[in-house]
Amino acid sequence: MQEQYCYTVSETEAKKRIDALLGSYPEVSSRTMAQRLLKDGLAEVNGQMVAPAYKVRTGDEICFFLPPPDLLEVTPEVGYLDILFEDHSLVVVNKPNGLVVHPAPGHASGTLVNLLLHHCQDLSGIGGVLRPGIVHRLDKDTSGVLVVAKTDAAHLGLSEQFQQHSIQRIYKALIWGSPLRRQGTISAPLGRHPHHRKKMAIVENGKPATTHWKVVKRFQHFTLVECRLETGRTHQIRVHLSSQSHPVIGDSQYGQSRLRRIRIPSSLLALLSQFKHQALHAQTLGFMHPVTQEPLEFTAPFPPDFQKLLEGLERWDA
Repeated sequence: MQEQYCYTVSETEAKKRIDALLGSYPEVSSRTMAQRLLKDGLAEVNGQMVAPAYKVRTGDEICFFLPPPDLLEVTPEVGYLDILFEDHSLVVVNKPNGLVVHPAPGHASGTLVNLLLHHCQDLSGIGGVLRPGIVHRLDKDTSGVLVVAKTDAAHLGLSEQFQQHSIQRIYKALIWGSPLRRQGTISAPLGRHPHHRKKMAIVENGKPATTHWKVVKRFQHFTLVECRLETGRTHQIRVHLSSQSHPVIGDSQYGQSRLRRIRIPSSLLALLSQFKHQALHAQTLGFMHPVTQEPLEFTAPFPPDFQKLLEGLERWDA
C-alpha cells in the first residue's frame, strides 16, 4: 500500500500556488513533479482535486501519494568501492563525499546502492526496492564509514542497535569560529523547517536529538571538533552546530550566512575556495556484529581534500 503524506498550510504559506508549495516538500523533487501529481490525481487539497494554479489558504490540508518506483530503475553499476570489511552478513564502506547513498528523485543512478548491487548481488530486501540493505545514511557531501546489510537478519539486528542508540558514531567537523568551552552537549529536537521543507530545524515538536562535542584543535577563525551522536536525525550535526553559531565549513544549507559576517584574509579565502563540500566526516563506526555478536569498530581517514585543508590551516597559522 502506498504511504500518504499530509501537510497543513501555515499562515506564511498562504496564497502560494499549490504546485510551488507541493514542490517544496521533501518527498517531492520538483515543481514539475508536483504538477504531475496534481494532474494524475495523486495530490489533493482538503480531499478535492485542484488545478496547479490554485492558491492555498491557511489551514488547507494537502495530502498526496508518490507513484510506485519503477523496479527497473535500480540497476547494478560498475564503480570503485572502498571496502573496510565484508562477510556473508554485511559490508562496511568508506563513502566518499559527493556520492548519494541510495536512488531518489533526481538521483536514479550512480549511487552507492547501484555500486553495491554490482559488487554484492545479495543485499537485504528490507530497505525496499530503492534502498536495499540501507540501515543508515550519510548526506551526499559527508564522507566516512557506513555499514550495509547483506541479509535480512543482519538488517534487523543493525536496525535494532540504531534504535537503541548503542551504535558508536564519531564524526569530525571543521566549524566556523571558536567555541568558548572545550566540550559540551547539544540537546534540541529536530524536525522539518516550518518554511523551508527541504531543510531541518530545531522545532518544539521535533524528534529528540542529542550531539556530544569536544574541541580537537583550534585554528584562527576555525575549530576542528569531534561529535559523538547519541541520536542520528537527518542533518543533526549540521543543524546543531549551526544553532550554536558554529556551522560546518562549506555547508551551503546551514552555514553560508556565516561567511558573509566574518572578515577573513583573502589568502585564507583562497584556501577555503579549493574545498568544494561540507567539512564533515564520519570517522568511526562501532557496533556488535548482528549475527556473531562480535564487537566491531571501523575508522576511515580524512579524505585527501579534507586533510589538505587541515594542513593548509596549520601552515596559515604558523
